[in-house]
Amino acid sequence: MIVKLNHLQGKAAATSAQDVIGTMYTLLEEGHIEKAQFARLQIELDWIQYKQNFREVVIATHGYNEQGKQVPIMDVHVDTRQVVPGCLRAALLRALAHSNAPEPQNQDRLPLEQFQSMRSSIVWEFNKLYWSRLKDWELATGKGYEQALPGGQSDGHNPEAIADSVADFWTLLQDLESKNQLPPEIYLLEIGVGTGTRCGMWLTKFRALDQERGTDYYPKLRVLLGDYSLATLDMSKPAVEDHVDLCSFLVLDAMNPLKTLSFLRHKIMQVHSTNVYDNLPDEEVVRRDGKLYFVQVRAYLPVADVARLSTEFDIPPDKLRSTISRLLSGNTDFLGDPARGVAFWMDVWNAIRLEERLVLVEDLPDFPFPQGLDAAKVEDILKDAPTDFRFHLSSGALASFLSTLPLLHPRGYLQVQDIFVTDLDQYRLGFYGPGKLDGSLLNWVNGALLKEVAERAGYNVRFAPFHYRKGSRTSVLYTTRRE
Repeated sequence: MIVKLNHLQGKAAATSAQDVIGTMYTLLEEGHIEKAQFARLQIELDWIQYKQNFREVVIATHGYNEQGKQVPIMDVHVDTRQVVPGCLRAALLRALAHSNAPEPQNQDRLPLEQFQSMRSSIVWEFNKLYWSRLKDWELATGKGYEQALPGGQSDGHNPEAIADSVADFWTLLQDLESKNQLPPEIYLLEIGVGTGTRCGMWLTKFRALDQERGTDYYPKLRVLLGDYSLATLDMSKPAVEDHVDLCSFLVLDAMNPLKTLSFLRHKIMQVHSTNVYDNLPDEEVVRRDGKLYFVQVRAYLPVADVARLSTEFDIPPDKLRSTISRLLSGNTDFLGDPARGVAFWMDVWNAIRLEERLVLVEDLPDFPFPQGLDAAKVEDILKDAPTDFRFHLSSGALASFLSTLPLLHPRGYLQVQDIFVTDLDQYRLGFYGPGKLDGSLLNWVNGALLKEVAERAGYNVRFAPFHYRKGSRTSVLYTTRRE
């Protein structure tokens, strides 16, 4: 048995490690764990920083081949943040019993889907519902979504950061003008507009700087505000009201901006996004003993929550799945009362958990790797990485990234404010998602992977810490075309 400590929360680590090891040996002595199974166990002690997440206290994850047969790899994950005295024995027994069953009977849970890649899981349908019905959620909670963020506001709205961004962009335009390279129309793209606050603040500061320095760049701006949600686009319009003559509002797939904006290939001077990449569909990979395993997931409701939801909302247990499907179609008033429908939505989201299994990559020859990657490229990127760790492929972020780069003007740049893992070693010392944030979910973005892919495609990538707010975990990714 191997015990791995994946976090730096000292008090939780010491208590949990001692309890886990002692409990596992007791279960071995009592015959609840076979010696062969004990020998291949890897215990992972995580500390999940998200108060709302998809984990039970303990989950057990087996390895499988393409035929669905177990292979000799097994991980047991313990969320040390949830551990309380006396809970480990029952939680470990429950997780091991469920994992060891050849065909789990699921008496303790209601599956909402089949095992599949995380990026195609039903949880992303909940994420989509949240952004399309954001006003309903905010009305029910009595607070805006930004209040759920660390610090109670988006780092994208920091006035000092916006002022510096404006100054940098003005300097770029001045340099282009000095070389007679300034285009007659200056395109900017905001992906994921949110409330539109950041864009409105940026344009106001740019206009003031343009007037102060006697240049005439502001009237040349063509500002594209893109979001896949019409409701979000409508919500953003008041924030840019003073600049609306320069603005266009576009329904845009964040994972494929080029599809909508192909007519602007090589023309956009600045592309910006804040906290978009961490909210795009993603999946994880485990590297173990020289082999790669995809993490497949299945969303479920614990049996106790099934009973509670059934009683509270007067829905027979066998109708819960179909009721959830109706909810995800966008109909939140299906219980005869819109407020009651939203309450059901919030309750279900809070209750959803994910179970996992590992599948050998070599047994999935047709697995659709994210754009820009295949098994050989991943192995090449990992040649200097840790030999035993779990990491994100950042599938949605990578797709968005690679689809955005062709839009950049030769002197243009992509600026992304988000939570990035910038070194693969970081994955060994922290949990980086998935976590729940109100009605949405998020993963940290594998910036190290994005950087490797971009450099192979002829672009430079660098990361800068977001130093405008003390304690911020945001980083800023800058991407430009290599000269």
